[in-house]
Amino acid sequence: MMSEQMNKPHAIIVMGVSGCGKSSVGEKLAEALHLAFVEGDALHPAANVEKMSKGIPLTDEDRMPWLDLIGEDMQASLDKSEGIIVSCSALKRVYRDRLRAAVGGNLSFVYLEGSKALLTKRMGERKGHFMPVSLLESQLATLEVPTGEPGVATVDIDDTVDGIAATALKGLAALGITA
Repeated sequence: MMSEQMNKPHAIIVMGVSGCGKSSVGEKLAEALHLAFVEGDALHPAANVEKMSKGIPLTDEDRMPWLDLIGEDMQASLDKSEGIIVSCSALKRVYRDRLRAAVGGNLSFVYLEGSKALLTKRMGERKGHFMPVSLLESQLATLEVPTGEPGVATVDIDDTVDGIAATALKGLAALGITA
């Protein structure tokens, strides 16, 4: 069964709260694994982006259509026998389970974790992102850490982007996902 899994295209979500490096790490992983990368934030409806840019946290109702779009994108890639990496906060288990269901379970997660101080610093250094630092607190409060869930590689973000990506690749290899 493991060899069958290794021959299948993979859907991978790089997850975590805002400021953890989902996009940067996702791009590095996509390059290393020769997979397409999709910026999950680009799939948010305009109303969600507007809400977040005003410092208003999203509700579950706001997130569900967005999660469904991500699931559809992943399944479309898998249907073409192509793997895909998507950046998506995936803060709650119910969100991750919805994404797993969208692709028939063929989904792994790279969870990027870091201290509140480091996340705040990184968010403050970003230029041109719609998510204000003020929403970090609500994201941390919403986060249900995926420890113990199947198909999750947890990576500490207190490193360079290249170092984080290298650690993530090792975690994915432990899950049976290699280039």
